Amino acid sequence: MNTWLKALPKAELHLHIEGTLEPEQMFELAARNGVTLPYASVDEVRAAYEFSDLQSFLDLYYQGMTVLHTEQDFFELAMAYFARAHDDGVVHVELSFDPQPHLARGVALGVPFEGLERAMREAERRYDISSALIMSFVRDRPADEALDVLEQAQPWHHQLAAIGLDSAEVGNPPEKFTAVFERARELGIPRLAHAGEEGPAGYISGALDALDVCRIDHGVRCLEDAALVERLRSKRMPLTVCPLSNVYLRVVERLEDHPLPMLLEQGLKVTLNSDDPAYFGGGMLNNFIACHAAFGWEQAIFRQLARHALEEAFMDDERRSRLLSAVASC
Repeated sequence: MNTWLKALPKAELHLHIEGTLEPEQMFELAARNGVTLPYASVDEVRAAYEFSDLQSFLDLYYQGMTVLHTEQDFFELAMAYFARAHDDGVVHVELSFDPQPHLARGVALGVPFEGLERAMREAERRYDISSALIMSFVRDRPADEALDVLEQAQPWHHQLAAIGLDSAEVGNPPEKFTAVFERARELGIPRLAHAGEEGPAGYISGALDALDVCRIDHGVRCLEDAALVERLRSKRMPLTVCPLSNVYLRVVERLEDHPLPMLLEQGLKVTLNSDDPAYFGGGMLNNFIACHAAFGWEQAIFRQLARHALEEAFMDDERRSRLLSAVASC
C-alpha cells in the first residue's frame, strides 16, 4: 500500500513554506547569514519539537525563520521542499508564506516573493510540479498592519493565487480581519483562512460570513455544530486537514482519535496536507501512510481525497483534467 500511496498523484493545498525548514538547513542558513541560534546542534533543535500546543510550536517556528534573509535563502528553502515533495509523489503545491515576521526584521517584501517565484518556476521545469502562491496574514498581529502589507504587495498581486490567515487562532476571531479580506475581494484575490483548529466551530462560521473564504484550512472542529456541518456539506466547502500536525499540536492525542473518518462520513470535502512538515512528522506521503495505518482506509478513500485536492487547487483546467485522469488510473 505504501508504494501505491507514493505513486498516487497528490496536491498539497496547506503548506507553510517557512515550516519546511529542516534543522540542517536552519544551521546552514544561520552560518551564512551570521545568525546565532539558541541551539547548540541539530539534535537539540529536534529535541525542541515536543509541542504542548499551537503557541509552543509558533515560538520555534518564528525563531527558525530568522535565518531567512535573502532571495537566495527563500529559493533554496523552497527547492529543498520541492525535492522532498517530488519524492513523495506530490504533483501540485500551494505554498503559503508569512510576510509580516520577515518585514518586522528588515527583510523587504520583494525578497520572499522573488525567491519563491523563482523556485516555483524551477520546480515546474525540474519536477513537473505546478504551484500557486498564497500570502498569509498573521492573526495575532494588528489587522491594520495586514491591510498595509496587502497594499504594499501591489507589485506582486499578479503572483498571488490567494491570501490567507494563520498563526495563533484563539482570541483572534476572523471578524478582526473583515476589512483586509474585503479589500482583497475588491482586488479580485481569492481568500482562505485557518479556522476551527484550536479555535471553536464559530470561527469557521465567522470565516465564511465575515471573510467570504473559498476554503477553510483545518476546520476539524466543525463537528461541534451540526448546522455548520450541513452548511459546509451543501457548499462543498473544502477543508484542508493536516493529520500529523493535529497530533503534534495536541488537537488530538492520537491519530486514531482524529475526526477525519467522521468528516468523510458526513460528506465533507476533505483534503490531506502536511502543514509544516519539518516540525510535524514529515510530508504528504507520511501523512497518507499514517492515515492508512490509523484508519485502515483502502485505495478508494485515498483516491477520493486526492481528487478533492485537485478539484480545489489553483491550476489551469487542462492540467487539472490530466492529473484527475492520472488519479483515476493509478
